[in-house]
Amino acid sequence: MRILVRYLDGGSPVNPIQLQFLGCGDAFGSGGRFEPCFHLQSGKDSLLIDCGATSLLAMRRAGVDPSDIGWVLISHLHGDHFGGLPSLILDGQFKKRTRPLVIAGPVGTRQRVTTVMEALFPGSSQVHRRFPVEYLELTERLGLPLGPYTVTPFVVQHPSVAPAYAFRVKMDGKVLAYSGDTEWTDVLIEVARGADLFVCEAYFFEKRVPNHLSYKTLLDHRAGLECRKILMTHMGTDLLAQLGEAEIEAAEDNLVVPL
Repeated sequence: MRILVRYLDGGSPVNPIQLQFLGCGDAFGSGGRFEPCFHLQSGKDSLLIDCGATSLLAMRRAGVDPSDIGWVLISHLHGDHFGGLPSLILDGQFKKRTRPLVIAGPVGTRQRVTTVMEALFPGSSQVHRRFPVEYLELTERLGLPLGPYTVTPFVVQHPSVAPAYAFRVKMDGKVLAYSGDTEWTDVLIEVARGADLFVCEAYFFEKRVPNHLSYKTLLDHRAGLECRKILMTHMGTDLLAQLGEAEIEAAEDNLVVPL
């Protein structure tokens, strides 16, 4: 099956730094979209930001080799943001991966992944593999180097037992900002400031609910977000049905954005 990849702003596959939306949907596959998973690539250095349960399938369809992923960054511990990690690890095992895999996430990420692996494939978390899996614990506002990327997490408003984070990711003079899942918080102003691209969740079109953003809320605050470009993600059926009325551009699966 051949998948069309769309490049934003006239980009091409040779751009040295680019973000590919492997999945930009919600937890329920609204609009037929995959769960959140973004592939940030600088040269040969690949970072996944979030890894929802559908992410391995999304990588296969987009032609991304899971064994090339060096680092995974998890915003919070809901299944549509980390549930693909067991499959990513087991795929590496069966494909004889040797490259180390580094997973950075909130406190408890290792335990949550282990619990899910044991629930789905008993004994799988204890198997010896050819590649090490290292877990790094995020600390609010403390920069963390992941290969060529430097990640700074910011706590946002989205209950998930462990802290939920937004991120600023810096590499080669570029800045990618990501809201994670959250209701409006002024922290997002700081997260987005000066970013080349701000990827921001917008679950509903206008309805305001706890723990999530709506498009109208984002639009109300757009003037205070000092970033070059915004793309909406994590959209539910309500927003998808009204995208034609939106003044902020929405991401789509397999969209590639040069930074």
